[in-house]
Amino acid sequence: MADLRLEHLSKRIGGHSVTHDVSLSVPDGAFCVFVGPSGCGKSTLLRLIAGLEEASAGRILVGGRDVTQVPAWDRDLAMVFQSYALYPHMTVRDNIAFALRSARRPEPEVAAKVAEAARILQLDSLLDRKPAQLSGGQRQRVAIGRAIVKQPKLFLFDEPLSNLDAELRVHMRLELARLHRQLGTTIVYVTHDQVEAMTLATQIVVLRDGRVEQVGSPLQLYDAPDNLFVAGFIGSPKMNLLAATRQGDRLVLPGCGGQSVPLPPLAALPAEGVPLHLGLRPQAISATGAQSLDLVIEVVEHLGSETLVHARAPGSAELVTALVTGGRTLSPGQPFTAGFGTAALYLFDPTGQRLR
Repeated sequence: MADLRLEHLSKRIGGHSVTHDVSLSVPDGAFCVFVGPSGCGKSTLLRLIAGLEEASAGRILVGGRDVTQVPAWDRDLAMVFQSYALYPHMTVRDNIAFALRSARRPEPEVAAKVAEAARILQLDSLLDRKPAQLSGGQRQRVAIGRAIVKQPKLFLFDEPLSNLDAELRVHMRLELARLHRQLGTTIVYVTHDQVEAMTLATQIVVLRDGRVEQVGSPLQLYDAPDNLFVAGFIGSPKMNLLAATRQGDRLVLPGCGGQSVPLPPLAALPAEGVPLHLGLRPQAISATGAQSLDLVIEVVEHLGSETLVHARAPGSAELVTALVTGGRTLSPGQPFTAGFGTAALYLFDPTGQRLR
């Protein structure tokens, strides 16, 4: 096991910067998830750590060892790709054992490590099958098993669940969480799915355009986003972000028919008339609340025990989403009172930074 430290890491391709001055510390034993939209640089950053890309500037340290110029094969890392990359003519046993046999490890050691990996991943009964005889989830477990037997200092996962169907992704998330608890090895994991990030990570790194927007635990990012981008990206359904301006001790919402709400508690008040954004999570909206917005339902999505309500003020532009318990009698065209507490409000300045 080992910690990971990135110091002012940058990657340029031609005249274009893919990652910009990334500094990051991943503690030993952490499950660190890089998350962000497509093209934000998360896979490039993972490839830099793996040694599959050469850094233009900065340093990469694994367990205190500077591996920036060390070739990929000598970094003591194991990577699991989006594609399973299994040898189709080999059995599960031989696929898992391949790296050990390539390193000319003694056969008793190979057999013992393959058996242990198979036990951990519940592949014992599949060792004599070939990849074509396996399901997608089983193939992904074989790919993980091939990484486990190397006993690396770091595991690197590049969107390993994106090829699986929705039900299997949920199952594999549970498997990965269990595997991390069992092994205790540091994992760096790339995904564009913020639900995967929230459910798996002990540490999330939110990336945009090759830059780190915020680092923290899942609940830190959910409860205290630093800026508009993180607020809108973390959380499902996403946070409502409404245009607002301050008038005295209230915020006027022009996109909600000019209705107003009290200012949330802030250390310093924004100037009057300055364009702001008001954030309100759908989960914080209920039929009751000290404050409210009067809206009309436009779309209802019944999820069973919960209902997603999309509503707006008559004649107004901005849609407000609420996640309410029950709500089976709600339907489009009905009036809807979106209640909430002032403490549930977030306020962002014109640059997108959160006011506190």
